[in-house]
Amino acid sequence: MKQLETQIAQALSQALLDTFQHALPAEQINLQPTRKEFAGTFTFVTFPLTKALGKGPEQIGQALGETLVKNAPQVAGYNVVKGFLNIEIKDTVWLQQFSAQVAGFRANLAETAPKQKVVVEYSSPNTNKPLHLGHLRNNFLGYSVAEILKAAGYDVFKANLVNDRGIHICKSMIAYEKFGQGETPQSANIKGDHLVGKYYVEFDKAYKQEIDQLVAQGMDKEHAKKQAPLMLETQEMLQKWEQHDPETITLWEKMNGWVYEGFHATYQNIGVDFDKFYYESGTYLLGKDRVEEGLEKGVFFKKPDGSVWIDLTEEGLDEKLVLRADGTSVYITQDLGTAELKYQDFHYDKSVYVVADEQNYHFQVLKAILKKLGKPYADGIYHLSYGMVDLPSGKMKSREGTVVDADELVQEMIDTARQKTDELGKIEGFTPEEAQKLYHTLAMGALKYFLLKVDPKKRMLFNPEESIDFKGNTGPFIQYTHARIAAIQRKANELGISAGAESFKEVEALHETEREVLVLLNYADSIIEEAARNYAPSIIAQYAFDVAKGYNRFYTEVPIFQETNAQVLSFRIALSAQVANTLKKVMGLLGIAVPERM
Repeated sequence: MKQLETQIAQALSQALLDTFQHALPAEQINLQPTRKEFAGTFTFVTFPLTKALGKGPEQIGQALGETLVKNAPQVAGYNVVKGFLNIEIKDTVWLQQFSAQVAGFRANLAETAPKQKVVVEYSSPNTNKPLHLGHLRNNFLGYSVAEILKAAGYDVFKANLVNDRGIHICKSMIAYEKFGQGETPQSANIKGDHLVGKYYVEFDKAYKQEIDQLVAQGMDKEHAKKQAPLMLETQEMLQKWEQHDPETITLWEKMNGWVYEGFHATYQNIGVDFDKFYYESGTYLLGKDRVEEGLEKGVFFKKPDGSVWIDLTEEGLDEKLVLRADGTSVYITQDLGTAELKYQDFHYDKSVYVVADEQNYHFQVLKAILKKLGKPYADGIYHLSYGMVDLPSGKMKSREGTVVDADELVQEMIDTARQKTDELGKIEGFTPEEAQKLYHTLAMGALKYFLLKVDPKKRMLFNPEESIDFKGNTGPFIQYTHARIAAIQRKANELGISAGAESFKEVEALHETEREVLVLLNYADSIIEEAARNYAPSIIAQYAFDVAKGYNRFYTEVPIFQETNAQVLSFRIALSAQVANTLKKVMGLLGIAVPERM
């Protein structure tokens, strides 16, 4: 599509010179996709030329259109709507481009992409609870962005920073010590991450009771929160952990081990992976070194209580704590260490952090600190901020045990996929194993597509029922389109219909719906590049839906196997195959598999 766009821009540049003796280099000509309600592929806006040419926008458009039809071999016709010149491309051009695609001649995005290394950090779970619905959006977004960047030619590494230390981890540990009675995932028949999460909730219940008791005794509530015995014990445990107390470390390793087994199972089930795991327990000390470095350079300062801060008021931010008075680190401390470790490992040009928008300020601070420390990788820090996921019932709170558990939600989606598929009778001839695989494929397609089709920056409401519909802008609709084409391919193979580029080289005219699909297919690489530039899987999702919708319109209006012209029939089989390949590729960038049968 880029090559064709360049050719039309050059033709327009020449037309301006020939018709109006006005020089405008092709590189300065901006072409837009023509709006769907008008005929055409490219639109050139003539309003900016009225002053220079001394003519009205429509008059300019008419004159340029006539010149293009006469002189540009790619142009079939034009129409002018006010100051918009809509340029129509010849069917033979689309067919030539399509023949090249079928023959395997495609531009390699890696050849034109910036030679940059990008680290995409996502998931970043806490080892005091299992993954929940919010984590799912994070995981799907991070995985998809990494895959899109790869497809656009970047050198990509997927990283996961596990929050395995800190006060919140100690809360689960204290609760387990007090209430666990030696329970294990095996004895309780519970996944390890769920078991540890149970004690995080238990801590919160017991902690609130202690606060209420202290308040009843006359203590101020804010003071009671700090003086509650459980909180004091938890703070003491954190200090013991940082001092490498053997008993504390043993309990920590045991409980974290349970959680990692649980996380691994969830990651496998939802289809995400990582090239490198980092652990805050392994990065916070390096972060403390950076704090020492900052103190020596005068970037940080100590307050009378011994806590270490940075003043970022000149950057439009605030004063920020980087080390507590008792010497324990905070999130920003370990993030300083992790940023350096990632740079040592990958020498990245860009480090993308997939983290909810609640942490916008945090990442502004991180980048500002790294700049003040003079780190070469500071400018590469990029926060891919995304909105939270809500349910009809409202916001989730993990402390109170009101989160939507990721494992449970995935299973519910599989059950819903089974119910919907059985109702529609789409598993005839499937073995039980094949049916189960299909349910999982549809469930993950529905879930991932629903969470990724929305612009990452927007807060969203998740509706499980709506997500798994086989009609409309959903994952299963696109998956079903692929399965439909796979069935067409099987029938074509049975009938011995060839679909190579040579088998339809004499086709010259296109049905309107065929042209629409061909144009969409030509935009695939441009769409991938746009999605990579904007870190936006939503752009890929919309494209996949547009292709599926366009193909289904073609399928409805043009009966494929009733065609008597062998060349046209071969073309339509080849077109169907190319749509299937494109859907498989772009849905794969969203982490979604497409079935061969449904």
